[in-house]
Amino acid sequence: MSDTTLFDALFLHKLVKNIFQANGIPAEDADVIAEGLVSADLRGVYSHGVVRVPMYCERLRHNLVNREPDIKVRQTSSASKHIDGDHGMGFIVGRKAMSEAVELAQTTGVSLVGVSKSEHFGMSAIYLLQALEAGFISFVYTNSSPAMPVWGGRTKFLGASPFAAAAPGGDLGPFVLDMACTVTARGKLKYAAQRGEAIAPGLALDIDGHPTTDGEKAFHGVILPFGGMKGAGLAMLMEILSGVMTGAAFAGDVKNPHTDLSGAQNVGHFFMAIKPDLFMPLAEYKNRMDTFIARSKVSQKAKGVTEILIPGEPEARAEAERKKNGIPLTPDVVKALRTEAEIAGIEFSMKSSFP
Repeated sequence: MSDTTLFDALFLHKLVKNIFQANGIPAEDADVIAEGLVSADLRGVYSHGVVRVPMYCERLRHNLVNREPDIKVRQTSSASKHIDGDHGMGFIVGRKAMSEAVELAQTTGVSLVGVSKSEHFGMSAIYLLQALEAGFISFVYTNSSPAMPVWGGRTKFLGASPFAAAAPGGDLGPFVLDMACTVTARGKLKYAAQRGEAIAPGLALDIDGHPTTDGEKAFHGVILPFGGMKGAGLAMLMEILSGVMTGAAFAGDVKNPHTDLSGAQNVGHFFMAIKPDLFMPLAEYKNRMDTFIARSKVSQKAKGVTEILIPGEPEARAEAERKKNGIPLTPDVVKALRTEAEIAGIEFSMKSSFP
């Protein structure tokens, strides 16, 4: 990334935490939110990083998000729970949901947790990493505001519908897959729109249904599914599990967090946790995962490929590099953070550990 300033991750974490505290979020929750946003930037998922701070703060200033939600947990079967997020910050509701899923799966082996009345919860991988830390395989789904048409349509209906799953590994590390059912993350269109940048062909249509490479027109138009009808079909499944099944808003009713300040989003999430040693001892499972990953990486390479990477490996490498050398932020993101800090009455310094 050109024309950037490198910021220390701890510096950014403290700044973002202070901004959310100034907006009425309790310290412990502000810490969770900051961790989630900075984690996205560390892993190179800039569309879900600190660039989103102004959007979340704007919703807080309009009192669309409950700063101290009364999150209600209801057991619905021996292996499932439902969570009413009381329109709290999605980061807080999501962490609670994965904690409940992991705790339940300790006993049942497999657990499901459905969530309603949540808000945008950031990068899905946050919750995969939470489950990995506890030693669990996990699936994380969420619906979101309309961004993508049904197959054959030209208007927004389905959300970006991220499909996220992770499995712990052995010495060679875990498998971490976090992908939208769109050809690219919608946040990346917003990122391009903010900079007046072009996007690659084939990613989006403008509001009139015409293909476009203009980031601004794409953001206000529709983003396309990956794999054509296959991606659209998976997105519909994500909407069924996260929206229809949980009691959250669905079928186009989730409000756009950037542009719709008329009320709470009522986002729905779907979490699954699985013990990896259900069918064999854990040590054997880890050995088999190492074998799988090792054989994958030594597969014969296609022309032009220098290395085969496992899902999650590029992000883990980016995180290690950025923790050491700093997180690059573009001038517009720095300006937005400065503005939010000023609104919150927090001194903002360009001080960075990486001159």
